[in-house]
Amino acid sequence: MAEHSMAHPRRSASPPNHRPALKLVKTQDLSRDQWLSVRKGGIGSSDAAAAVGLNPYKSPLQLWMEKTGRDSNLPQIDPNDESSPVYWGTLLEPIVAAHYTRRTGHRVRRINAVLQHPSHPWMLANIDREVVGAADVQILECKTAGYHGARLWEDGVPEYVQLQVMHQLAVTGKQAADVAVLICGQELRIHRVERDDALIGHLIELEARFWRYVETDTAPPADGSDSAASALKALWPRDAGTTLDLSDDLEMSAVFSDLMAVRALLASNEAWEKQLRQRIQQRMGEASIAAFEGGEVRWKRSKDGSALDTERLQAEYPELAQQYATIRPGSRRFTVKAHASLLGRSGDEA
Repeated sequence: MAEHSMAHPRRSASPPNHRPALKLVKTQDLSRDQWLSVRKGGIGSSDAAAAVGLNPYKSPLQLWMEKTGRDSNLPQIDPNDESSPVYWGTLLEPIVAAHYTRRTGHRVRRINAVLQHPSHPWMLANIDREVVGAADVQILECKTAGYHGARLWEDGVPEYVQLQVMHQLAVTGKQAADVAVLICGQELRIHRVERDDALIGHLIELEARFWRYVETDTAPPADGSDSAASALKALWPRDAGTTLDLSDDLEMSAVFSDLMAVRALLASNEAWEKQLRQRIQQRMGEASIAAFEGGEVRWKRSKDGSALDTERLQAEYPELAQQYATIRPGSRRFTVKAHASLLGRSGDEA
């Protein structure tokens, strides 16, 4: 959420004496399910950005579902899926750590424990590596970025990773961390993140606000992200056929009015976009590409494809069609219809 945007970390002018983290549980003998169960008892460092609404991949609503045990209908990450970034990140972590040592000369070691903040027990952290014997840095965070993810690292450490590391510094009481990222499997970049106590204070405040949603079993508001949309579908995959009367709910009535106003604006802009697009198409004629000073437009025919004529198959070979038929689960469709008094016309649907 935009209102939670945070400044880039900076070093505190005079670092105070911070209390070290507590070791909540050792992880050597934990199964993955046991480890995930421990993580549900608090906000881990990889949860920090999602908790404050700044993770581009996970919304606070999805994180809340995970922490309250409502995530059974959400897509689950398979740690053995070789097409998953998580798989390759785990596989390459020791290699990134080894090359960090080779590049910097700093020795590192694993911390096989879930750490806990000494004052805020819901603040947990897993540290990739502890840097040993260095005066200026104490933590190493290992990352990998593929072709698509590399763009997020063009200007340094992405904000959601900065918050992850700042959470680790908050839990451990340490002063600085290095983030070593392997870009596209061949370029190692090392970034320093210094402790910022003002930012940590703000982060703790926002994380505590999220954790109250968990403790009170109250869902945080959806934020318009794809993650929140998936979370809502997982929470309520089916409708009950009932009607919820919100006529006297002033807050939700205002939301509905805003929705209609935004939809009207989008419809107007969509019509304008179509007109501009058609003017370019008309001018292009048979041309495949139109070049402009500010860019280019491509209007190219795709390759011919083939599709199964299911209606004809059903008519001519009904038994065969039934044999190979599969059930496709239905999904809830969100439609909007405004009263004529609001729109000045019969209504609108989408």
